[in-house]
Amino acid sequence: MHFLSTVLLCTVLSSAAGVFAAPARISVPVQRDQSEIERRDGVTTLSLSQFAAFTPFTQFARAAYCASSKITNWQCGQACDALPGFQPTLTGGDGNAVQLFFVGYWPADNAVVVAHQGTDPTALLSDLTDIEIPLKNLDATLFPGVSSSVEVHEGFANEHAQTASTILTETKRLIQVNGATTVMLVGHSLGGALAELDALFMTLNLPSSIHVKAVTYGTPRVGNPAFASLFDSEVPDFVRINNESDLIPIVPGRFLGFQHPHGETHIVSEGDVVSCPGDDDATDSQCTIQTVPNVFDGDILDHLGPYGGIFIGTIFCT
Repeated sequence: MHFLSTVLLCTVLSSAAGVFAAPARISVPVQRDQSEIERRDGVTTLSLSQFAAFTPFTQFARAAYCASSKITNWQCGQACDALPGFQPTLTGGDGNAVQLFFVGYWPADNAVVVAHQGTDPTALLSDLTDIEIPLKNLDATLFPGVSSSVEVHEGFANEHAQTASTILTETKRLIQVNGATTVMLVGHSLGGALAELDALFMTLNLPSSIHVKAVTYGTPRVGNPAFASLFDSEVPDFVRINNESDLIPIVPGRFLGFQHPHGETHIVSEGDVVSCPGDDDATDSQCTIQTVPNVFDGDILDHLGPYGGIFIGTIFCT
């Protein structure tokens, strides 16, 4: 779909702005002591060092855009340099029909890390504002025991299915070989949507003794309210980070039957980050759903970052 067609569809999104609301906040003022946590009237103020703890995940998401040949030897530039000791064991995808991905062992956290590449944000926006977006049930083979009421974006589900079994096999092997106790899923943009699906997939297919954690960036809505509810119950350790006025996180629209799960962390501006409790029903003005009530108020460039000083995308694989 041409971008101008997307703008016309934005009118629909704008008229449906009433369905977009936003959660209680956590701000990170620059002047505060970095180790201090304070609660006031339900507002939790976090330190800059707490947000900086996400930096390794940001670098993994950045590395996912790099060519597999660079990932294999862990020589992808600044992202790889920032994560010394990581041991990639599987790469895949072609960056076209199948998004690039990698799997490896991270000794620093005794964890298996799975990272998915994103895509061109303007193309993704066009796809996700399409009024004909179909929802479908999750594959019962990949997602055993999931109710038929749970539906997800058909394109995301089909993309995820192409690599899910291969990634799970390697993840299980690394757990067994290394005694890993955690599996971490990361991704940006479309890669964030795949990491979100992977987080639920891993939870349902790995022993309960394995801790599943996911951190995503600029993630669009993946499924319907039943999916969000299931995800909330199965994957409590989940954070989806949105940057300033990025408009990708507000699509596909809620009026199309989509809803985010919990976990939003919103970079309001440099040095000011808020955590938004709840799912897609927040009311705080600092959260994405209020900051960007429709795509006219968004900025597609914010989709690339910076996320704690780090930009994510193909051109930043240096």
